[in-house]
Amino acid sequence: MGHAGMAATVVRYLRSVGSAAPGSGEPEPSVLPRADLRAVGEDERAPVGAAEFRAVLGNFASGVTVVTAPAAEGEDGPAGFACQSFASLSLDPPLVTFMVARTSTTWPRIARAGVFCVNILGAGQGELCRQFAVRGADKFAGVGHRPAPVTGSPQLDGVPAWIDCRIHAVHTGGDHLIVVGRVLALGAAGEEGPLLFHKGRFGRLSDT
Repeated sequence: MGHAGMAATVVRYLRSVGSAAPGSGEPEPSVLPRADLRAVGEDERAPVGAAEFRAVLGNFASGVTVVTAPAAEGEDGPAGFACQSFASLSLDPPLVTFMVARTSTTWPRIARAGVFCVNILGAGQGELCRQFAVRGADKFAGVGHRPAPVTGSPQLDGVPAWIDCRIHAVHTGGDHLIVVGRVLALGAAGEEGPLLFHKGRFGRLSDT
């Protein structure tokens, strides 16, 4: 199946399965089908190498977030992962987007929940980011949080801003998925500057 066909399949799947997501009145997605991860044909050579791609794209500084979701039925606890590929998408309707690897073990849990909260990290929260970037550990150990007001997704203590969403659409993008969220609630608390990521290192804004 080509990329366009897989994208259409995923969107139809999200619209057709699941029960009502909290507060949305719309279907909740379940675990998405695992597609062939190969984005380049066996007889096609990638135009650039992975190392060069990472080195050049690393010149683009980004903010850092932790995307969380409440525990779906049958799960022991909430889900979450560190994510730098987050952006606003639309003002009317209010939409945001983040990208996640198709191999992610956290994404299926977020998909089952059908909702998520984007926690925007502050300059002093590098260790919190590292905690949520580790696979196989209890990422929420020692981390204070409260339910986001609409979806119940974990809103982490001390973050400068948070955005409470339900899954609106999912599209394929090579070896990643492009997740679009409909914003249901959001808020900001405090004047702390953002945590930045640049060339593999954390940084912060300078006043000079």
